[in-house]
Amino acid sequence: MTNDALSGAGTGPLAGLRVVEFVSIGPGPHCAMLLSDLGADVVRIDREGGNGWENPVVDRGRATVAVDLRSDAGRDYCLDIADSADVIIEGFRPGVMERLGLGPDVLLTRNPRLVFGRITGWGQTGPLAKSAGHDINYIALTGALAAMGRPGEPAQPPLNLVGDFGGGSMLLAFGIMAALWERERSGKGQVIDAAIVDGTSSLMSMFAGLLPRGAISMERDTNLLGGAAPFYRNYICADGKEISIGPIEPHFYGQMLDLIGAPSRLLDEQRDASRWPDHCATLESIFRGRTASEWATLLEGTDACFAPVVPLSEAASHPHMAARGVYVMHDGMEQVAPVPRFSRTPGAIGPARDGAAVAAEWKADKRD
Repeated sequence: MTNDALSGAGTGPLAGLRVVEFVSIGPGPHCAMLLSDLGADVVRIDREGGNGWENPVVDRGRATVAVDLRSDAGRDYCLDIADSADVIIEGFRPGVMERLGLGPDVLLTRNPRLVFGRITGWGQTGPLAKSAGHDINYIALTGALAAMGRPGEPAQPPLNLVGDFGGGSMLLAFGIMAALWERERSGKGQVIDAAIVDGTSSLMSMFAGLLPRGAISMERDTNLLGGAAPFYRNYICADGKEISIGPIEPHFYGQMLDLIGAPSRLLDEQRDASRWPDHCATLESIFRGRTASEWATLLEGTDACFAPVVPLSEAASHPHMAARGVYVMHDGMEQVAPVPRFSRTPGAIGPARDGAAVAAEWKADKRD
């Protein structure tokens, strides 16, 4: 029996990769979804009742088995399946896996090629490492949250996109791929300490590099990319719907101003932050004059850097999103298609399978 036959996930670029996911919430499940979509065989070690955040999209493509990790039988089951795995994903607080007898020292001794991915908010070390927290707390320490929102008001969290997923699951997935690449040379696995505070800080690199040069302000009333600039923000239209504009470059801004009939002085004074409140008021009045659909007819597809602000429930039906097939039908609902796209080995959403059966397949085809 070949590894491709054992992998219930088809011919994606990660076909044959075996991943054990210890159930968690947020970035851990999302990372496992990314790997599964690209062909990895993912077995989720679940707890009775699940993780409390059942999600038919993020939880897709798994083989799931409920295990009592505190029992001897449960521990032995996990040790056995980890012996046949390539990757572990776990999102417990530091020390929990060790107390369960499933820490990296134990698992890598038994399976030296294992890549042990750990995703936490604060990281495995540091004074906050064992404290509870969520996305809003993690991004608060990085400088990201402080830059978001209106001046004089509390910072506005950007859902949990920046921390959990941008700085969390994406960092973990990248770390896993890097460790697997290195394993091709060394033959050895290793432990990945993927912390949301680390990943979000990396996402802030552009701002950290520009700030000392005076090329950008992180103050909310003068932040070029934070909604203060009249040419990089959202506007409400005559029908109450919103549109977004982002023509930072003068030639793009000039084109937009010409198309909407705005005064040319807005372009002449584009970089004068002291004029931004007045410019915003001018553009607010102009954009209030037509519906979002009318502005889309005029601006969409031009270099005005325009897009309507689309609710999630309508995103799949936008002509551009539909033409690219960003969403697909799976299990009776629209779900985001696997990303990124590959020319020869495209990903696919795999079927749900029985975790015990997959574990038995792995054991029957145990690798050296």
